Amino acid sequence: MLLYQPINGYCYNSDTHFLYNFITRNLAMFKNVKGEVLDIGSGSGILGLLLCRDNEKLHLNQCEVQDSFEQLSNINSKNNKINNQLFKGKFQDIAFEKSFDICVSNPPFYHSNVVKTKNENIKTARYNDALPLEEFIKKTAKILSSNGKFFFCYDVKQINDIIILLSKYKFNVEALQFVHPKKDKDASLILVYARKNSKSLTKVLSPLFVFEKEEFTQEVLDIYAKCQTHSIKVEI
Repeated sequence: MLLYQPINGYCYNSDTHFLYNFITRNLAMFKNVKGEVLDIGSGSGILGLLLCRDNEKLHLNQCEVQDSFEQLSNINSKNNKINNQLFKGKFQDIAFEKSFDICVSNPPFYHSNVVKTKNENIKTARYNDALPLEEFIKKTAKILSSNGKFFFCYDVKQINDIIILLSKYKFNVEALQFVHPKKDKDASLILVYARKNSKSLTKVLSPLFVFEKEEFTQEVLDIYAKCQTHSIKVEI
């Protein structure tokens, strides 16, 4: 999958690849994956495009607030021959005219009180004052269909707030996976699968370790091989 990215802006990273793999593992238990999928904060479009590449019965919807990423989402969808509907604006403010069966997102999750870049494109894509956690979960609960599925990744240090807010907005946590830089390092990222109107017990997947010494682990190499993405940086 060929993907254009901004030369002087935020580019997708391994978090999105890990989230894609987590989603596909959890969707594998369903025989017929179909319906409307929304990629919240689509950026260059990678996450939703990968899911729709592998699940032809999914219809791709994307929402994005930044003009440059709106262009890239449309360009990348067209180049990869996947039809998309793009909603422009802040996710929490968009009046969607339909509900969605699956919502996916690699949202801005760094706390706004940490040191920020001066690049506005990167700032909006990385820091959660652009999309606070509660607004993110609350709006997703509103637009998901009954039994809708919600997949996202987040800063693991905010796990307490994540679980409390998902419960507040009537989500059940179906599965979690922790991502560690190395086996002897604390987790830095959490992958979350939550579902509406479900009472299933939570499954915690085996942790994903990114590096062994200075090399990628075999599991990470397998994820990259499954994604088969290639990026080209362009000026937008």
